[in-house]
Amino acid sequence: MKKLALAAALTVAASTAFAGGMAEPVMEPEVVEANTSSSAGGIIVPLLLLLVIAAAASN
Repeated sequence: MKKLALAAALTVAASTAFAGGMAEPVMEPEVVEANTSSSAGGIIVPLLLLLVIAAAASN
């Protein structure tokens, strides 16, 4: 009798667990970063370095 009651309880628990069926997975939108580039093309730092060297050489 105990086994029958245990089997009935497990059947009820299992049927309520699957009552909703499969749910659609929720996907978060992918974040895309846009690469930004300046019109100088990375020439500002070498020009500033050249300016500092020229100022140091003139002293």
